[in-house]
Amino acid sequence: MAKVVTYEELKAHSTKDNLYVLIHGEVYDVTKFIDEHPGGDDVILAEAGKDATQAFEDVGHSDEARDLLPPLLVGSFEKDGALKIGDTKAPGSGASVSDAVEQGSNLMYFIPLTLLGAYFAWRFYGA
Repeated sequence: MAKVVTYEELKAHSTKDNLYVLIHGEVYDVTKFIDEHPGGDDVILAEAGKDATQAFEDVGHSDEARDLLPPLLVGSFEKDGALKIGDTKAPGSGASVSDAVEQGSNLMYFIPLTLLGAYFAWRFYGA
């Protein structure tokens, strides 16, 4: 049976010498990896003791980075603990891309139209 990690245990492992990270409801011991992390140790330490899923996904980690996680697995995070884990969408679900397109859709039209208007104003008043 897989180990269930409590919130208190997660918080207890939040130093550079002993660090657990919570990603997608799973807890990983990244103590040995922290010095090798390409983004530096401060990035991981900032997520210690809380749900790091959003920060992990926002960076857009490669498949190679994701392949490093299974050997570091400690166990699953408690379901009804003091820390409520965030939305754990599966990576590559496309939802974040869709959200980005929807949020940027106004700018996709506004910026080219503004540039086009500026060009015609320059041609009309500059000639």
